Amino acid sequence: MTLKLILSIGLIAYSTLSAAETVFVSLEKDNAIAVVDPIAGKLLKTVEIGQRPRGIALSPDQSKLYIATSDDDTVLVVDSTSLEVKSTLPAGEDPETFAINSAGTTMYVSNEDDNQVTVIDLVSAKAVQTVGVGVEPEGIAVSPNDEWIVSASETTNMVHWIDAKTLEIKANTLVDPRPRALSFTADGKQLWVTSEMNSSTMIIDVASKAIIHTIKFAIPAVGQEKIQPVGVVIDARQNWAYVALGPANRVAVVDAKTYEVEKYLLVGARVWNLAFSPNQDRLYTTNGVSHDISIIDTQEHKVTKSIAVGRYPWGLVVKK
Repeated sequence: MTLKLILSIGLIAYSTLSAAETVFVSLEKDNAIAVVDPIAGKLLKTVEIGQRPRGIALSPDQSKLYIATSDDDTVLVVDSTSLEVKSTLPAGEDPETFAINSAGTTMYVSNEDDNQVTVIDLVSAKAVQTVGVGVEPEGIAVSPNDEWIVSASETTNMVHWIDAKTLEIKANTLVDPRPRALSFTADGKQLWVTSEMNSSTMIIDVASKAIIHTIKFAIPAVGQEKIQPVGVVIDARQNWAYVALGPANRVAVVDAKTYEVEKYLLVGARVWNLAFSPNQDRLYTTNGVSHDISIIDTQEHKVTKSIAVGRYPWGLVVKK
C-alpha cells in the first residue's frame, strides 16, 4: 500500500468521523445557539435564534430542533440542517424546559410562572391542554413507554405523575428541596431526580412512586452550599449515572447499580446540563459561567477537552 493511499484512507476516515455528530448548544445570554464539531474540538458557528434560549431537543427523526426561547414565550421549530426557523409553537408563558414523547407527536412544556404544563400537539402545532401542577415546575420527562409525564415543582418539592392518556395527575412524590432535573432509566423502572438545595439525588421506583435511595454528594475542600445537583443522565446499559453539580464545577460519576459515587470530575464553571454522544462513549456538559462545554470520555471517566461556545451555555443536544 502506497503512502499516498494510506494518507487518503486516513483523510476519508477522519472526515467520516468528524461528520459523525454535531452538538447544538443554547446560549442563554447570546440569544443564540452554538454549533460545535466535538470531534475536531471546535465551534463551527453561532446562530442568533431568539430571546433567552434554554431548553433544546431534537425530533425523533432528528430533522427538527426544538428550542424554548423563554423571553419570547414560545418554542421554535428549526430545521436541523439549515438552522432556519420554520415555525413557532404556543408554549405558554416563560417556557424553560420541555419533553417529547417517543413518537414525536406531543410536547410537554414546563411553565414556571403559571404553575402548569402546556401540552402541544406537534402535528397540528396547537396547544391542546394545560395541566396544573405545583409551584415553579421546571424539570420534565416522559417515561420510555410513554405512560407517564413527570413534572418536578421546585417550590412545592414534588414530582407529579401525569397519566399520558388522561392528562390527570395520578400521584405525587415528595422529594428533597428544589428538585431540578428528571431522568428515567432505559428500562423505565427508575426515575432519578436531582435536588439543588440538598446536594442530593433521589432514585424513585416507578411502580410504587416511592423513593428507594438517596445519594448525598460531598466533595473534599468544596463547600456543601456549592454542591447543587442539576442535570442528570443514565447510560442505556444502566451501568453509570452522571450528575452535574452546578457551582461545585464537578460531574459526579455514580455506579447506577450500587448508587455509590465513584469519582468527581472537574469540568468548567457552573456545570448545568448533560448529553451523551450517540454511542454514549462521550458525555458533553454545558458550563454556564466559564462559557464552554466539556467533553468526558465515559470509558476512562476523564475530561478530555473543553470548547468555548459563547455566553452562558444552558442546554445541549447531539445530532448523529
